[in-house]
Amino acid sequence: MNVLHLDTSALGTYSISRQLTAAIVGQLQRDGVASSVSYRDLAAEPLPHWLPNPDPASDNALRDEAVLQQFLDADIVVLGAPMYNFAITSQLKAWLDRVLVAGRTFRYGPNGPEGLAGGKRVIIASSRGGKYSEGPAAAMDFQEPYLRTVLGFIGITDVEFIRAEGVAMGDDAKQAALQAAHASIGQLALREAA
Repeated sequence: MNVLHLDTSALGTYSISRQLTAAIVGQLQRDGVASSVSYRDLAAEPLPHWLPNPDPASDNALRDEAVLQQFLDADIVVLGAPMYNFAITSQLKAWLDRVLVAGRTFRYGPNGPEGLAGGKRVIIASSRGGKYSEGPAAAMDFQEPYLRTVLGFIGITDVEFIRAEGVAMGDDAKQAALQAAHASIGQLALREAA
């Protein structure tokens, strides 16, 4: 399967989501799932804010088409999505603006919107300083619900989150979060075999 590996964290080697995406891709390769891997670092080479491209031959339009085609060619997308201020990074939003394209990944029909990009698997490495998957802070999570919504809108329902949350709540909490995330990554092989 063709794997698209995307990182969006601006923290470089300090990034937990980058560590997790690398571990996920490594696991997929060891399991023989990934036949090819393409990589895009959206923090090192950020996409500008989306603007309409009336000239399909312009550099911007050609770049946007290449980003979209790279996504369309992928069977599995491994996406590093740290939570910044309760939501996704602006780098990830700029990428999504190139991927959610009317007529290519969704369309409007007589019954409303219809996703055209189904059949893909998306594995999201989510890193969070606090704990937002449950409890009182869950109402502040605009990251995971947003990603599930936009991916579902384009027809992708096979979405899995590998979470490391509470990483800013002390060394013990960080280590526990990383152990739990890596244990989930180890389970990817079992899912593929099922």
